[in-house]
Amino acid sequence: MKLSSIHLENFRNYESLSLDFHDKLNVFIGKNAQGKTNLLESIYCLATTKSHRTTRDKEIIRMNQDEALISGYVQNRFSEIPISLLLSKSGKRAKINHIEMAKLSQYVGALNCVLFAPEDLEIVKGAPEVRRNFIDVECGQISKIYLQSLSDYKRVLKQKNLYLKERHVDKMMVEIFNDQLVEAALEIINKREAFVEALNEYAKQIHSDISNNQENLTVEYRPNIKCLELKKEERLQFLKETYASVIDNEIERRQCLIGPHRDDLKFYINDMDVQTYGSQGQQRSTALSLKLAELDVIANEIGEYPILLLDDVLSELDEHRQAHLLTSIRNRVQTFVTTTSISDINHQIMDEMNLYTIEEGTVKK
Repeated sequence: MKLSSIHLENFRNYESLSLDFHDKLNVFIGKNAQGKTNLLESIYCLATTKSHRTTRDKEIIRMNQDEALISGYVQNRFSEIPISLLLSKSGKRAKINHIEMAKLSQYVGALNCVLFAPEDLEIVKGAPEVRRNFIDVECGQISKIYLQSLSDYKRVLKQKNLYLKERHVDKMMVEIFNDQLVEAALEIINKREAFVEALNEYAKQIHSDISNNQENLTVEYRPNIKCLELKKEERLQFLKETYASVIDNEIERRQCLIGPHRDDLKFYINDMDVQTYGSQGQQRSTALSLKLAELDVIANEIGEYPILLLDDVLSELDEHRQAHLLTSIRNRVQTFVTTTSISDINHQIMDEMNLYTIEEGTVKK
């Protein structure tokens, strides 16, 4: 999968911008606060319909403008198609091949991408919410069913939590909410389990290579409702019973106490908890292994590699980890890199690339 070109209108500090991309490596170089990350953000947003930097779409739209447009041409193994995303104060409108999608979940997956940024260390050492978001973004790109189930689950969860805060709560009404929650929850748990199993398989080998066979990495899915030991066909009934068992407690505490919105991931190196006891180097290696494993998981699922976005991450990696990253992706993944210095990039991979210089929102090739 490749992104052949992109066009921006009123996105962040770009009033209007059109670029064609190299099918292997594209490097955006410039000082800080010139628009490098904004450009990478636009590609991520075109793929996922979301920013990786903010949850408020109005921050993406150029100051004093009502809407922002991101469009581009995606080359997959079948054809080259135009896609676009319009962001406005009234919402988002997404098109594939000039046809507007009724739901964003129908659009996501037209362009698959993996983003690796310095803040991705938080996947390893940050809050559970960061890890859940990591799973949701990647599962959502490869499964429209997952995206819809997640959307349904969040909608009902919000309704249930609001209802539990009312002065008078009817237990039967809570049961109705639970009936809707368990169906979506089961789909989410099963898909997360499958994703983490695949991620663990690839990350284990990648991390072994990075550590010169000295370390064994394990990625473990920790669902809030512990049902992984059960057969798939037994889980729905177990979820129903588990939700029913906490209704009185939920009414008393006025909030939903269980479910996939409380799931987590754990990472172990040689059976040691990386989050608690891992060195910074081990945490960086774990994050790098996860990101490289994502590429393989997605490629195995959809039949081609996603594009890779590296946002100011090369300077964060030592020479050994950077060499492993660049060697792993060379000639198989279209890559977009932001950096303040060309010296951060291994010159062995610079034989086939486009280099763009960015200064105050102006891009020169």
